[in-house]
Amino acid sequence: MRCLGIRGATVTGENTKKAIISACKELLQSMVETNNIDSADIAGVWFTTTVDLNAEFPAVAARELGWSHTALLCGHEMNVPSRMPHCLRVLMLVNTDKKNTEIVHVYLRGTEVLRDDLNSNSSSKVIK
Repeated sequence: MRCLGIRGATVTGENTKKAIISACKELLQSMVETNNIDSADIAGVWFTTTVDLNAEFPAVAARELGWSHTALLCGHEMNVPSRMPHCLRVLMLVNTDKKNTEIVHVYLRGTEVLRDDLNSNSSSKVIK
């Protein structure tokens, strides 16, 4: 096995605990299901949010999913003026036998525009 990264993003719609946890759970579950990942194989997850999201740590969503022994880290994205507001991004590191080309990156709720380069191949998943 080797460790590979799976990327994902979503938007929360508003800066509330409920919105952040709900959007994050939806994204994490979609990333795991889409890539057929056992949560025991997740080495760590790095969550970032735009600076307009600070009502809750996204890692709380992972803990509520039962990921109590997974390394989690939260931070803010760079405050780029043209950024997408209320955006939550995830880098999930997983131990897997898959190849990089078999990993499916998951972009929800309009965030697919963040990775136009992936929309033209099979390494992305866009859920609207």
